[in-house]
Amino acid sequence: MPTEPEEHIDYRFSLANERTFLAWIRTALALIAGGLAVVQLLDEVDPAALRRALGVPLVLLGGLLGGLSFFRWERNEQAMRASEPLPRSIVPLLLAVGATLGGVLAMVMVLLADVD
Repeated sequence: MPTEPEEHIDYRFSLANERTFLAWIRTALALIAGGLAVVQLLDEVDPAALRRALGVPLVLLGGLLGGLSFFRWERNEQAMRASEPLPRSIVPLLLAVGATLGGVLAMVMVLLADVD
């Protein structure tokens, strides 16, 4: 059974979808860099396990976000080509929860840090 050719979509929508994807990738890279910085550069925060408790989840969240952003881009592109509504995504919720938890852990680090 032959498949129907994909419908042409306005380039502006496709390029906007790509810009959104790139914004998610930048956010993922920032999370990874931030997590590495916490673990490697905040050596005045003891114990080291507290640094890792914040840094490792940030790196993991960044990696997960990078992967999920591609699938989100692809699903949106397919929906636009099929003239269907854009699918809902859990990625914004995941990022919001991760950022909130990261903020709480950072606050704990600030409160527990020795101030000379």
